[in-house]
Amino acid sequence: MDLKLAQCFIAVDDHDKALAFYVDVLGLEVRNDVGFEGMRWVTVGSPLQPDVEIVLEPPAANPDTSPADREAMAELLAKGILRGVIFTTRDCDALYARVRDAGGDVLQEPTDQPYGVRDCAFRDPAGNMLRFIERADA
Repeated sequence: MDLKLAQCFIAVDDHDKALAFYVDVLGLEVRNDVGFEGMRWVTVGSPLQPDVEIVLEPPAANPDTSPADREAMAELLAKGILRGVIFTTRDCDALYARVRDAGGDVLQEPTDQPYGVRDCAFRDPAGNMLRFIERADA
């Protein structure tokens, strides 16, 4: 079977703040910026992975979402309960220093894990948890 990941979605409450983090701090590139029915979707990705994209979307991005469900999603996002993504890097410590020095919300400093990776974690400006792992065999 020929199956590959193409896109994943991260809810954000402020696209401009999200872009400052994902593009200016992490070094991802903007691939698309689309508005529709009062909402906005911005697609970003690593220059090292041209066929994988992250879509930064509003919470409850479906135009048919009820006002109550929109409010519930916004509350979960504000609490940092929604999940983010895990990135790989060749140098966890250097990436940690860059994100921390840019004012990133640190959740975990670089740590050697018993399952064979060194990782760290931050929250993006919307509160999503992002992990950055360096594999021992990299």
